[in-house]
Amino acid sequence: MATFLYKLGKLAFRRRHFVALIWVALLTLAGVGAASAPTAASSSFSIPGTEAQKAFDLLDQRFPGSAADGATARVVFEAPKGEKLTDAGNRADIQDTVASLKSSSKQVASVADPFVAKTLSKDGSIAYASASYKVSSMELTDADRDALQDVIDEAKTTGLTVEVGGDALQAMPETGATEIIGIAVAAVVLVITFGSLIAAGLPLLTALIGVGIGVSAITALASVLDLGSTTSTLAMMIGLAVGIDYALFIVSRYRGELAEGRDREEAAGRAVGTAGSAVVFAGLTVVIALVGLAVVNIPMLTKMGIAAAGTVAIAVLIALTLIPALLGYVGKRVHGRKARKDLSTDKQPKVNMGTRWAGFVLRRPVTVLIAGIVGLGAMAVPVASLELGLPDDGAQPTSTTQRKAYDLLSEGFGPGFNGPLMTVVDAKGADDPKAAVSEVVREIKGTDGVAAVTPATFNKSGDTAVISVVSKYKPSSVDTENVVHDIRDAGVDIKADTGAELSVTGSTAMNIDVSQKLNDALIPYLALVVGLAFLLLMVVFRSVLVPLKAALGFLLSVLAALGAVVAVFQWGWLGSLFGVEQTGPVMSMMPIFMVGVVFGLAMDYEVFLVTRMREAYVHGERPAQAVVTGFKHGARVVTAAAIIMIAVFAGFIGSSEQMVKMIGFGLAIAVFFDAFVVRMTIVPAVLALLGKKAWWLPKWLARVLPNVDVEGEGLRTASADRPDEDRPDEDRKLVSA
Repeated sequence: MATFLYKLGKLAFRRRHFVALIWVALLTLAGVGAASAPTAASSSFSIPGTEAQKAFDLLDQRFPGSAADGATARVVFEAPKGEKLTDAGNRADIQDTVASLKSSSKQVASVADPFVAKTLSKDGSIAYASASYKVSSMELTDADRDALQDVIDEAKTTGLTVEVGGDALQAMPETGATEIIGIAVAAVVLVITFGSLIAAGLPLLTALIGVGIGVSAITALASVLDLGSTTSTLAMMIGLAVGIDYALFIVSRYRGELAEGRDREEAAGRAVGTAGSAVVFAGLTVVIALVGLAVVNIPMLTKMGIAAAGTVAIAVLIALTLIPALLGYVGKRVHGRKARKDLSTDKQPKVNMGTRWAGFVLRRPVTVLIAGIVGLGAMAVPVASLELGLPDDGAQPTSTTQRKAYDLLSEGFGPGFNGPLMTVVDAKGADDPKAAVSEVVREIKGTDGVAAVTPATFNKSGDTAVISVVSKYKPSSVDTENVVHDIRDAGVDIKADTGAELSVTGSTAMNIDVSQKLNDALIPYLALVVGLAFLLLMVVFRSVLVPLKAALGFLLSVLAALGAVVAVFQWGWLGSLFGVEQTGPVMSMMPIFMVGVVFGLAMDYEVFLVTRMREAYVHGERPAQAVVTGFKHGARVVTAAAIIMIAVFAGFIGSSEQMVKMIGFGLAIAVFFDAFVVRMTIVPAVLALLGKKAWWLPKWLARVLPNVDVEGEGLRTASADRPDEDRPDEDRKLVSA
């Protein structure tokens, strides 16, 4: 591995014009593809194998056209205090608004008048008009949304309270200025780390090229592959973070090789051969974790994982080829002026903070280990109160019109009205379909927690019926979940008695099934990802205990991060600081998503830091001294990489979409815990206590495992075997020493 990458690095250095041209061409090609691609429709959401999805598919089959995915706008009216909407003036104002809605856009398919559709609350104070569009929310233009907003603004001038729910006003999520701030922080950290604007600019430039190619490719394929907007956001988030980090490690190693006196081409080759090997395996762990999301069998999640994994793969390829090519252009200017002066005078570097910290941990390993474990354990305590769910308009900030419409509907029609349950009765196998459906209606009405049941609507064949059920409780509550389970349980007896099959679907039931599916998949997914990564790390470190320690440390950091997510987004602690206006259940996919992404990123730091220790140990240093050497060369860079990754992820906390905000916060805090508490504190403490046992590997296993030579021992051996006259001056000095 090291020898192959060494040759690749030198080739890229020598053929830098050709390599740079290839990457620019790829970026241009991806950009053109994205610009010319058709606008992607809203991504479809399906959960194969669940009752809600089966019912939805049956509904689409038996009621053709009923499952249309056009945008909707639910315009909610509230009468002024002391008045009713049925008063002549208010009634006329509402009917004028309905007429304006119908003519506001060519995309409006229909608008239901509340007085005709009887969508008026019992006390006459609240009503709603449902508008349906011919196209999805993502296909609506700004002009369509502006026209809808103009109608609402005009309606408000009548004295009525008017708010809008549904997805018609839903625009693309915005991240705001915080994303730019995150990149700016990364730039500052790079400048401080390298002391050179040129060296700092390389990781940023290459990361942006990689993300540009990845996100442009996703945009170009979005319509064909049915990719949602969150897919490109996730790819950008992870691609920026790993792209900067991978380039940072190779540039840092290149500077170190120059400091040892090697010429520029040789330094580039050795940097790619050693640090590049770590980049390959670190990237593989991230890719395994992201692609492994396919285990959950939720197409949207699978596509998100594969798209993000593709961006990570691009980041690895750029680090191995474009970085050494660009190093060929910048030369020794990769060092700042002061560093170049120190190199020219053979001035010895001072003992750095990494060396001091490693010495501190080695003197007090037990104390440091206990403090790290107890601290993360305390942060993980809120996980015991974790509540999972998928966000609806009730999770929106109270300042939004969607949330105000949600609250008005809850007040006028009951909390369950915002998430009605769609009950589908397949009576094809019943002797008397109408009698079977009547039995279903009676059974549902007698179910605890049911507030209202609408009359059954039959299809043209008369063998399938749809019954809308309203719960007494809000859609995202545990009580509504119990109502769904009770109705489904009743369906077993109904099938036995009548032959009709009863199933429950709709957005609320779909959310419940998604949460259950994600919970069921968590353990198998964790076993698959951790198991594969454990084998990969055994190959890298040629040890059993080091990968085991890495996996256990990851579990600590991810539990602590989930605890922090619960505290902020569910309990509301420091919520205002992170822009959390409305607390609620943690997004259902958050645990499994964090397990996948954080595990991959956590292994990055494990590989980068511990490979330097492994390299020192293989080259003859004692275990304790190898830990110090690893921190001497790696701590500063790992610290910078972690701060950069935290800054990039934290930049997405400013997103207008709750899902992106929660992911950004969760990943940022997880990287903080894993990099600074686990990898920089617990790892050296454990290695200090284990000593030589840390690198123990059974002889039979050593023969089975391939030797990938991540530490670059093959490069040193090859250097020693070369004739003295063909060896660079710095290699002759190394051998003679």
